[in-house]
Amino acid sequence: MSNGILNGKVAIVFGAAGSVGSAVAKEFAAEGADVFLSGRTEASVNAVAREIVAAGGKAHAVAVDALDEAAVTAHVDSVAKETGRIDIEFNAVGASPAEYGNGKNVLDIPVEEFIVGVNTMLKTQYITARAAARHMVKQKAGTIVLLTGAPAGAHIEGATSIGSACGAVEAFTRNLALDLAPHGVRAVCVRSSAMLDSRTIQRTMDMISQQMGIPKEQIAARIEGLTMMKKGASVYDMARAVAFVASDKARMMTSNVINSTGGAVED
Repeated sequence: MSNGILNGKVAIVFGAAGSVGSAVAKEFAAEGADVFLSGRTEASVNAVAREIVAAGGKAHAVAVDALDEAAVTAHVDSVAKETGRIDIEFNAVGASPAEYGNGKNVLDIPVEEFIVGVNTMLKTQYITARAAARHMVKQKAGTIVLLTGAPAGAHIEGATSIGSACGAVEAFTRNLALDLAPHGVRAVCVRSSAMLDSRTIQRTMDMISQQMGIPKEQIAARIEGLTMMKKGASVYDMARAVAFVASDKARMMTSNVINSTGGAVED
């Protein structure tokens, strides 16, 4: 770990108890970062932290609701006070696919479901990025990595709500980068194709399987078929991409949406 691409970095990961957030936290730690994990359930983030420490990494865990601006600000300020700096911020928080009508035709989505992605995904990215950016601007360095999915740019049925939210996060990335770049701070978004081993995609496939009466294996094959590579992504494919763009190896990348969709989206 002493030779990792994130050696000596201080990283904050929100939503670290989920399949995506935990994969990123573990990858950050494996690459040498001192990782501060947070999630809504303390026991869950503690479990991830213990795994990281058992593997020889550095991890700290605390319960934080990433939709609570005051709680996020207090957490970020506490980490900055303890460590003296914040080098990386990543947020994997999202909503349950059942809440934003995944799989539904646009004509069948109530406005309350349509707006869920904006009220969760976009809102929490804004809250956490801004809290970290305040410290990064002062230290004249840092990287904020945001996350979206293929529905932001691909033609995927039943992804109206989440696709709209992902598109908004990508637009936010560009505006965030523009405002922070003069202070030496980067903002980069990683866009992944559907991660078949993630809880969100597993739940989505369960929903569609029940709605359409087709086996999950057929849905997974359809997802893989949407990519040029005919492969399904994993949470660790995404985690490795996030770790790379967070590192100094990508120091000239900012305002980018990194296409890690296996060709599901053509950029």
